Amino acid sequence: MNERILISGASIAGLTLAYWLARNGFQPTIVERTTELRTGGNGVDVTDDAATVIERMGLMPQVRKAAADVHGMKFVNAADRPVARVDTRAAGSVEIMRGDLVALLHEAAADVEIMFGDSIRALDQDADGVTVSFQNAPDQRFDLVVGADGMHSNVRRLAFGPEDGYVKHKDHYFAFANADATLAEDRWVTMFNTPGKMTGIYRSGNHAQAKAYFIFRSDRIDYDYRDMSEHKRLVAEAFADHPWQPTRGILNAALADPDFYFDALAQVQMDSWTNGRIALVGDAAWCASPASGAGAELALVGAYRLAGELAAANGDHRAAFPRYDASHRPLVDRKQQIGPNVGLMVPKTTLGRRVRNALVRSQLLRAAETVDRHLRGRSAKPLTTYRRPA
Repeated sequence: MNERILISGASIAGLTLAYWLARNGFQPTIVERTTELRTGGNGVDVTDDAATVIERMGLMPQVRKAAADVHGMKFVNAADRPVARVDTRAAGSVEIMRGDLVALLHEAAADVEIMFGDSIRALDQDADGVTVSFQNAPDQRFDLVVGADGMHSNVRRLAFGPEDGYVKHKDHYFAFANADATLAEDRWVTMFNTPGKMTGIYRSGNHAQAKAYFIFRSDRIDYDYRDMSEHKRLVAEAFADHPWQPTRGILNAALADPDFYFDALAQVQMDSWTNGRIALVGDAAWCASPASGAGAELALVGAYRLAGELAAANGDHRAAFPRYDASHRPLVDRKQQIGPNVGLMVPKTTLGRRVRNALVRSQLLRAAETVDRHLRGRSAKPLTTYRRPA
């Protein structure tokens, strides 16, 4: 049942889903709007059940080899002197650049057809399948369609309605891009704050290129999320008077990067991730925002569970989709509770920045994280091993 499955999006969730579907005897096809894999992006954590998924794919040695090798975060003052440091390394967790992880997942799913440079124009589902109209390719018929196409999901818009009903703004905007590695300390994320703003630069131990980060607090801005020139203008204006001396060099390098990325700090919240024969996975379904630090974890585990539930149900989406939701929603709900993360990264006031720095220097944040990880480890259940009926 339901052998032919179209996946929209060739990023972490889409490639992971395609791998596990193909391994379980399905026939996945990916359609990707860009003409090639998007290799940019920030560092992402492979931890807990996400590490289990990567291990079951046989990719953990490659992931460890490509690890970012970052020790932690360093907060500096306007004179560029360190005022606090926090070690972010954790046992059992590996940080890898998003683009490196995507490349490894693509290699693992090498037998899956990817339609680059195309996108879905319309979806027409009935009792027996889904007719998909593409922007460029001829119409095709699929048994199921899965949107793994990010926070601004085209599939979600077509099958569930406008994104205003699902994307919840979290009062901040962020950007990241390539930057000059000489501006950063090796193996540290260096960050400077003024009230409501943060400039940072991330230098991996295993990469020659550094990454620039910008976050600023703002009410909702009316802008085109695909217009990079507008994105660069918004960031340039927001940080034109930032008093940290390296900001100008970091900003200039970022604005010159053709892979500059900008978006709202937002979450996707949905009561259901499925509609008939159409499902969502990854940020399209549950974006927890970069403040959660859990985007890759949720994408890897969610894609694994969706493919696994379809395999266990022998392709019957009517049985698999509710089980997918029930198995994965508790993790999503937990990761969307981002708590004080944004306030710690981007304090609203000068007093808040001082309090944050004092907490970091006291190691209380590190101790709290260690306790939380220990408690989660004790209560965690083994990740299900799925098998397709003979």
